Amino acid sequence: MEVETTLAETMGTAGEKAGYDAACKRLLSEKSILAWIMKSCLTEYQDCSIKDIVEKYIEGQPSVESVPVAPDQTNPVIRGMRTEDISQTEGTVTYDVRFYAYAPGTDELIRLIVNVEAQQRYNAGYPLLKRAIYYCSRMISAQYGTEFTKAEYGKVCKVYSIWICPTPPEHHQNTITRYSITEENIVGHVKEAVENYDLMTVIVLGLGNPDEVAGEANTDILRLLSVLLSSEATDTEKKRVLRDDYSIPITETMERSLAEMCNLSQGVEEKGIAKGLAKGRAEGRAEGRAEGRAEGRAEGRAEASLSLIQNLMDSTGIAIEKAMAMLKIPEEDRAKYAEMLAKQ
Repeated sequence: MEVETTLAETMGTAGEKAGYDAACKRLLSEKSILAWIMKSCLTEYQDCSIKDIVEKYIEGQPSVESVPVAPDQTNPVIRGMRTEDISQTEGTVTYDVRFYAYAPGTDELIRLIVNVEAQQRYNAGYPLLKRAIYYCSRMISAQYGTEFTKAEYGKVCKVYSIWICPTPPEHHQNTITRYSITEENIVGHVKEAVENYDLMTVIVLGLGNPDEVAGEANTDILRLLSVLLSSEATDTEKKRVLRDDYSIPITETMERSLAEMCNLSQGVEEKGIAKGLAKGRAEGRAEGRAEGRAEGRAEGRAEASLSLIQNLMDSTGIAIEKAMAMLKIPEEDRAKYAEMLAKQ
């Protein structure tokens, strides 16, 4: 019975996380949100207004390929190209949001991807940057047969892969980092046209507390995304920030997505906390009994606290600082636990 209960709880939590992820994708597929990301992170759009990006440069119809969404004519979401690349040898790659955009001042189309790191943990067993570069490579290779054939390589379109990480490590918080191909003269002096090699760019946004970097350039997008993807802000607060601080109209689609994200986030966090606390207490009691002596009991309590912190992080995807705060770990002990977890 206990196994069945645990399995049911796990499946329920997984379903809620999947629903939360889908709501995030729908929210990020809104043209007004994408326009802020493009203006803040893509050099081609830095001098454009949000209005122009929405109305002139983003190409797409009011629907989302992978998730059915009711049409909303007020502020349509992206349809664009397929969200999957299928290769017989490399399998299927599914993109969160994928669309075309025109480069300002030209008729050139740029392919862009916006990806939300759904795993919540920045390090999923591989370098995130390598995955992002692989996605760019797949987007370029997938153009053969659609954008160009045979040796028409001059028609290759530029691609972007933009990754938004809600819970990155502390040293990646409140950051926007760009990785691209550049020209470097080792011997001699060559000046190739930029458009011939500037064909793929990866951008990683690490969210955090944007108030810590207030006043620096391009922090508006960090604040916008941090609020939208926050598990603590209410949907009312998120709508206020969208409307009052960013002049973004609240569509029915956005309102549904925000409400769903808030409801699902609360459910996932509550289940994760309960699961983490129960597991941590059980492990702590077992370890404490095994030690027996005063020194052993102290060590058992430390191990129990360590288990509580780790289980809470694993169950909810929150950062270590928040986990220790929620568990009311004494301030003087937090550095010790952070060091212990870092060594595991």
